[in-house]
Amino acid sequence: MKKHNTQMIVMTGALIALHVILSRFCSINAWNIKIGFAIVPIFIAAYFYGPVFAGVVGALGDFMGAILFPIGAYFPGFTLTCFLTGILLGVLLHKKRTIPRILGAVLINELILGLLVNTLWISVLYGSPFVPLMATRVIQCGIMIPVEFVVMYAMSKMLVHIKKEVVFQ
Repeated sequence: MKKHNTQMIVMTGALIALHVILSRFCSINAWNIKIGFAIVPIFIAAYFYGPVFAGVVGALGDFMGAILFPIGAYFPGFTLTCFLTGILLGVLLHKKRTIPRILGAVLINELILGLLVNTLWISVLYGSPFVPLMATRVIQCGIMIPVEFVVMYAMSKMLVHIKKEVVFQ
């Protein structure tokens, strides 16, 4: 049991670091659009450990990235959205990863958390009107929905083998 807890802590730290790297250095960032793969470590945390750890990876990854490598002003709403993304992925994809569940997770994440909630945060942070801002962010969602679906589907097939070898030794 102690080894399992140690593995979870180490894995969580590594995933937080990966989230910071993917979010801050391997993504396309503008003031209102962000295209990247920061969801990958959150998905891995959800896959292996469930909603709480995935939420922690998302929230701490966002917070650490914002503090260490700021792109703009820190706003806690984005950290909350990252936490909710982890919870969402953990609830829908921890135990059962079917195509409809993966698609549902991607659509809820992109359309509700990404398009609506993050657009609200950007609107509040920069004082931009919500509806015109949302219209520009539709492009991001149109790009990210198929990308996230393919990445999560492929990773769910690959991680089956890793889970047996790494997590439950």
